[in-house]
Parts: sequence; C-alpha cells; structure tokens
Amino acid sequence: MNDLPLVECCTPLRGSTLSDTEAAELETLFKALADRNRLRILNSLLEAGGQPVCVCEFQPTLGISQPTVSHHLKQLLEAGLLEREKRGTFAYYRLKPGALERVSSLLSAPSLSAVA
Repeated sequence: MNDLPLVECCTPLRGSTLSDTEAAELETLFKALADRNRLRILNSLLEAGGQPVCVCEFQPTLGISQPTVSHHLKQLLEAGLLEREKRGTFAYYRLKPGALERVSSLLSAPSLSAVA
C-alpha cells in the first residue's frame, strides 16, 4: 500500500461575514441595477451633481415611453437609491445621499475582500 502524504487542494473557506440581511439588501440593489435604462438614469443623476431632475427629462434622453420611465424610477426608488420630490404635477428625482456608498461598503465586506 502506498502511504502518500495528504495534500490540501485548496484553502478552506471561512464563514461569511455578510449577514442574510446584507445579502438580501445587495440582491435588491443588484436587481434594480440590472437594467440598462436604470443604469442610464443613475448616470444622468450622477451627471446632475446632486441636483433634482424632473421625470420629464428622462423620456427624451432614454427614448422610452413615460410609463416605462416611471416604472424604472419606481424600481430605483424602492431599492433605496433615489429620493423623490413632488413639485406641483411633476416629480423630481435625485440620488439618495449615501446610497452608493452603502453599496460600496457592502461589496467591500471583509469576507469579499479576502477573496480578491
């Protein structure tokens, strides 16, 4: 019988420091971001430098119908990425302060940075 030494083929995984709540939050955010129109909306809001943008501005920029624009804005709002302000009959949107930093902090959790 050959008595070969045991060789470990890989490094054992450590327990995840990403909680179920944080994982669910990231899942919601990624679902909201997994659309090219929503990414373009976020990009437009970043370009606005924190200033609110009227919902009417997105339709010509994106080339999609007003109901579709509203649907995308609602998804981003529900994911906690945007703030909405009503001014008469129009709604204005801007990035929620700290929202993108929150995404960054979840992605840079110790369990994820240890893998990199």
